[in-house]
This record gives sequence, structure tokens and C-alpha cells, in this order.
Amino acid sequence: MAEHTVSAKRASGKRGDNYRHKLTLSRAGCYIVLAIICFFCLFFFYMLLINSSRNTFQIQQGFSFLPGASFGINLTNLLNDANIPVVSGVLNSLIVSSITACLAVYFSALTAYAIFAYDFKLRNFAFTLILLIMVMPTQISAVGFVNQMEKMGLKDSLIPLFLPAIASPVVVFFMKQYMDSNLPIEIVEAARIDGCGEFRTFNTIVLPMMKPAVAVQAIFAFVGAWNNFFIPALLLDSANKKTLPILIMQLRSADFLKFDIGKVYMLITIAIIPVVIIYFFLSKYIVGGVTTGSVKG
Repeated sequence: MAEHTVSAKRASGKRGDNYRHKLTLSRAGCYIVLAIICFFCLFFFYMLLINSSRNTFQIQQGFSFLPGASFGINLTNLLNDANIPVVSGVLNSLIVSSITACLAVYFSALTAYAIFAYDFKLRNFAFTLILLIMVMPTQISAVGFVNQMEKMGLKDSLIPLFLPAIASPVVVFFMKQYMDSNLPIEIVEAARIDGCGEFRTFNTIVLPMMKPAVAVQAIFAFVGAWNNFFIPALLLDSANKKTLPILIMQLRSADFLKFDIGKVYMLITIAIIPVVIIYFFLSKYIVGGVTTGSVKG
């Protein structure tokens, strides 16, 4: 009997050792894969920073892991380029992206709250219509949108770049899914019983409970507006009103004989700095907010 017990313990110990060994190998494999992915993600940022510190001749010679000595020269040449108003381009992009994020998040959350909290006849139809609009490409309505802005006298203005963010079907869909899975309707009903108005309920109770979803969609809306090239290229004509993507395109499409690759890399570096800062400070909301908002129940 004792020998049988010892044999069973040895077999159990071997199974435990095998399990720990497999677990260690599995974790090692995961860490290796994550390290490779991390390397490829960060390598291109590193390459961008390195090339922004090199001149055109050095860049044409091939990539180097060591930075050059032309960072200040590239920055000075870029800022002194009369055809590329970098400062106004950064300000225009910041204005458009910030207002777009605020309008998209607030009014989309308000629309999603109306569909979530009210029971009316066309409730399902309204949500279905939002989904249909969500899958419609921007290019389909671009010509009509530009013609309408021209008739309204807003063609060479920043207003058409952020005002349509009030109606953002993708953000409405995400907010609605987040409310379905994380916002108890009993809280809204309790606020109504206590005499709290609908807008006050939304602003003081519902919106604070949706901070993860608000942060995630604010990041996505900001980055989308920051990188938007198609609509601004159709609407903006004045140099002092153009956004950074247009300026990058203009600098990249310059005369080949006068083409300064170092200035292009410097401008791209300047363009990604705000996006990196926003992701750095709000990244903790991305995974949690996307995971929670995309799963119902």
C-alpha cells in the first residue's frame, strides 16, 4: 500500500513538472512573439527619428542605426520654408482634431443615450439607419458635400472639417453597445423618479459612467481627424488654413531637383508627436474600453 502511494506521488510530481515545463515554454513563446511585434512596431518610429536627423545625401546612402548631425538644420529649413507654413498647419490640425473629438464624442453619446433610454416606435429603425450610414464610404458623398459647402460659403474654411463630426455613426454604434453592457437602465429611471432632468441625468450621471468609452472614441476621433487628407484637400485653398497632411503632400511632391528628404522626415516627425502624446497618456483606456464596448452582456 505504501509503495502504491509513493508511486502515485511520483507520477503526480512528474505530471506537475511536465505542466510547469509546458507552461514555461508557452510563456517564453508568447514573450518572444510579443518582443518581435514590439520591435517591428517601434523600429519604424526609430527609423523616422534617425532619418529626421540626416540630410538627403545620407538618407539616399541607406539606413543607419546611428543618428546624423542634421536634425537642427532640417528643422530650421522646414520652419523657414515660406511655401510650407508648419506652425499654422500644426495649429489648424490641433483645432480641427480637438473640436472633432469633442463634438463626435458628446453628440454621439447623446444620440446613443436617446436610443438606449427611450422606447419609441422608430427606435430599431433609427439604429438600423445609423448602421447603414456607417458602412457608406466618405468618397460617395464627397462631391455633393464640397458643392454644398461652396454654396454655403464655407469652402475655404475649417468649419466643414469638424462640424460634420456631430453626426458620427461609428461612434454612436460604439456608445450604444457600451451602454447596453455597462449602463443599468435602473440608474436612469431612479434619476427620473428623483426629478432629475434628462440633460442633467445625461451630463452628471451617464457621461461620467462612460469615461472609458469616451476616452477611447476621443482618441480615435482625434487621430482620424489629424490624419484626414481627403476632405481637407478638396476644401482648403489658402496656405494658412491647410492642415499637416496637405503640407506633407506638398513637401513630398516638390521638384525632384529641390527635393529635401530630411525635411519630409522632419515634418512627419512633427506630425506624429501629438498623436504619440495622446496615446501615451490615454492608452490605458483603449484596451479596456474597446473590449467592454464591443461585447454585449
